[in-house]
Amino acid sequence: MRRATFTDTAVTYASIGGTLAPDLLRYPPKGYRPIERTVRLGSGEERFQLASKSLMTWGVQRGSGMTVTDLLSSTGEQYTGLVFNADGQAARDQKSPANEATFGDDGTPYIVNGMSAHLSVKAGPFTVDAPVRVVYVIDEPDRVGFAYGTMVGHPASGEESFIVDKRDDDSVWLTIRAFSRPSNWRYRMGWPIVRLQQAKFTKRYLRALHPIGAA
Repeated sequence: MRRATFTDTAVTYASIGGTLAPDLLRYPPKGYRPIERTVRLGSGEERFQLASKSLMTWGVQRGSGMTVTDLLSSTGEQYTGLVFNADGQAARDQKSPANEATFGDDGTPYIVNGMSAHLSVKAGPFTVDAPVRVVYVIDEPDRVGFAYGTMVGHPASGEESFIVDKRDDDSVWLTIRAFSRPSNWRYRMGWPIVRLQQAKFTKRYLRALHPIGAA
């Protein structure tokens, strides 16, 4: 897996890549609340490929009822993390692959490191704007996904990851991991309501890539 952190537009939290931590649920970043949810999407290579393609073109967010706009790829400098072999040792060849633009069938650009987006969420009569920046992308033969971090203007501060993997028994799963806290005092006052909205959308996320579609 390769991870790149971009410096041209800051996210609003320090623990970039924290959703990769195996012990996130036990030891989240201080002051943040973690979650992890997993759902089975089916089985087989075709299901894995279809789910991965949808995931990497914002299918989870759009399938949950969000509007995704203002997609911008980063032009800033990046630090590319180490690439590891299957035995856990750092690979000798640490060259980064060329990051060529790829597009979905509807012309949506595939999610890449450093991409920013605005997620719009309806909350009663209001529309909540949630700007995010992609902080890492996973692209492996049986594991695909990404995480985005919150930017200024987002109700929360933190990170959320979405990973589709095909396991040894050929089953295909979507895993969502996140840690968050209110971004400012206004959202702290209404945080219980924000939490309810987060829980609602997490349930929608888990249904968004399922063959039966979002309910």
